[in-house]
Amino acid sequence: MSAFPDIPKIQYEGPDSKNPLAFRHYNPDELVEGKPMREILRFSVAFWHTMRGTGADPFGAPTMIRPWESGQDTIENAQRRIRVFFEFCEKLGVEFYCFHDRDVAPAGATLAECNRNLDEVVKVMKEEQERTGIRLLWGTANLFSHPRYMHGAATSPNADVFAYAAAQVKKALEVTKELGGAGYVFWGGREGYSTLWNTDMKRELDHLARFLHMAVEYAQEIGFTGQFYIEPKPKEPTKHQYDSDAAACINFLRAYGLEKYFKLNIETNHATLAGHNVEHELEYAGMQGFLGSVDANTGDLLLGWDTDQFPTDVYLTTKIMLAFLKYKGGLAPGGVNFDAKVRRESFEPIDLFYAHIGGMDTFAKGLKIAAQIRADGELQRMLQQRYSSWDSGIGAEIEAGKHNFRTLEQYMLAKGEADPNQSGRQELIENIVNRYIF
Repeated sequence: MSAFPDIPKIQYEGPDSKNPLAFRHYNPDELVEGKPMREILRFSVAFWHTMRGTGADPFGAPTMIRPWESGQDTIENAQRRIRVFFEFCEKLGVEFYCFHDRDVAPAGATLAECNRNLDEVVKVMKEEQERTGIRLLWGTANLFSHPRYMHGAATSPNADVFAYAAAQVKKALEVTKELGGAGYVFWGGREGYSTLWNTDMKRELDHLARFLHMAVEYAQEIGFTGQFYIEPKPKEPTKHQYDSDAAACINFLRAYGLEKYFKLNIETNHATLAGHNVEHELEYAGMQGFLGSVDANTGDLLLGWDTDQFPTDVYLTTKIMLAFLKYKGGLAPGGVNFDAKVRRESFEPIDLFYAHIGGMDTFAKGLKIAAQIRADGELQRMLQQRYSSWDSGIGAEIEAGKHNFRTLEQYMLAKGEADPNQSGRQELIENIVNRYIF
């Protein structure tokens, strides 16, 4: 029996459509830079927000109407939830999904019971993947919700907690491989500290690195070849998280010899919490060779925390897609995962469709604009002109390593003064971008 009997398969109807249950810009077979949109964007639905979001917040009770929920945390309810989820993804036309282990299956009183519960639910996930052709973009383990992780998981001062987390990730990796996952994400929600008075930071970071090396070793042992990701975030729930931004993550990976095995999963809302914008994080990760995947959402600047709203800003998605086309030519094996939730006031099941359709259209529009900007080349020509002094003469010689402080002093003593600066043309550039947006 359908959970969404009144919702048809969402189709592309074009920019003039006023049908709220149709795509205006996302045409999966449309070619952009020689590739179908579906292959570049690789849209994914996040199980945790879509199926487990209740609308509760610190000031109010749950609001969501979810007719398929029994109100009981049973295997049967979890399996029914899986089937509803795949029906949703199928009707939406999304080819990928992501999950945490504790999202999909009830926790048990012991690790063994947790594993048995997960195995029972994974049976249905495999059935639904085979029925629909929908694939797993990445899996992960929830190492932050349970009270045992109050001080962290891999960075906990309690060695038993470290051991439990290792066992939990072992199982999550096995399940991700069983489901054919293209990747696996580590998000250190509580890998950090609240005060240095009770924290041995060096020891905790050493433990985190050892944990990740164990994960790499076990993946190789079982033949899991998916991409590993770290997802940067500076705070929430921990005051000082070790994976605070792209630069901190990359430095950590290189310091501990993990750089060959990991890339970054960049989230828009996490970038703003770190005092950056998402294009900064994407550019930094890209230029360092660590750009992997995107958790697509946005925040509310008037609220200031991780609100995980659906992206509706075409300027934002244009910037994101410019970065991915520049450094990857598409997102594989990563994707655009909608780590986003409907507002607690949007409580009906149909609102899940409206939210995802809007996000997918916004990214598709951003992709087309980014491709047109790249094809026209006007911004690239302006960038090249700004740095033209480095393409010949003294600039080219410096970049080639032919100078030092003494020779550059001699150069400037002979010349007397630097050539005049050029205007940065920021306002003109913004006006040019506006031409593509509207």
